[in-house]
Amino acid sequence: MAQQQSDYNFKYFNVTFPREYVAQVEINRPEKLNAFLEEMWHNMGQIFNRISHDPNVRCVVLTSAGDRAFTAGLDVQAVSQRENIVPGAEGGEDAARSANLIRRHIFSFQSCITAIEKCESPVIAVLHGIAYGLALDISLACDIRICTSNTRFSVKEVDIGLAADIGTLTRLPKSGLPSSFTKDVALSAREFFPPEALRVGLVSDVFDTTKQEALGKALEKAALIASKSPVAVLGTKEVLNYSRDHSVEDGLNYVAVWNAAYLQTRDVNDALLAGLKKKKPTFAKL
Repeated sequence: MAQQQSDYNFKYFNVTFPREYVAQVEINRPEKLNAFLEEMWHNMGQIFNRISHDPNVRCVVLTSAGDRAFTAGLDVQAVSQRENIVPGAEGGEDAARSANLIRRHIFSFQSCITAIEKCESPVIAVLHGIAYGLALDISLACDIRICTSNTRFSVKEVDIGLAADIGTLTRLPKSGLPSSFTKDVALSAREFFPPEALRVGLVSDVFDTTKQEALGKALEKAALIASKSPVAVLGTKEVLNYSRDHSVEDGLNYVAVWNAAYLQTRDVNDALLAGLKKKKPTFAKL
């Protein structure tokens, strides 16, 4: 276990393994409300790309250090101190070349968040306190979202003069939430709170408890998922995400092709036999 943790040594993140086959990724900059510096974005992408292929991880819990914030989003103060706030917009090139540099910059940041969605292991986000801007980008890329009753949500980007470009405006409409709600919170940047987030389905659970108790519930859920066949969990996440973005016919065809390969596994027999014998099945690593 010590060797496994040493593989995830990052300045602003704590990666631990509190349960069998469960990783806990903790954003760790509480003195700045876990606001993100550029280094943190790239670290997050690296962590989830590595976890995705780690045979010792079958489910991930994503949380943050401290009691005040999951993340306040981008560290606006740090960005404002740079000579050029928007890379590529220095004016040294013509407009098309500047735009291409900015586009590449945006793509690089998008990929860091998309790494969470593409992670082969399901990811459970535990939100608490301030959850602004980037907090929505990150949590919408997760598979399951839960929060504490003190969470304060906001799609904050219009308040800093831009349309959110890292994932919120793309993933919110794909999340099955009411269009009016999505446009309301995105256009106004207003705060909204756990009862509304639960009502529209942004989160699946609200815990009127401390962050630690909510984290404990998330770890229980993660351990349950990690106890299932990793082949089945991988396929279920893959097909659900594919079907979200395609027609029913496309989804049915995709799962048929997927299972043509992935049904050729010992896990099906192991699961059935364990059920008949009323024993807990044990599955090989991916």
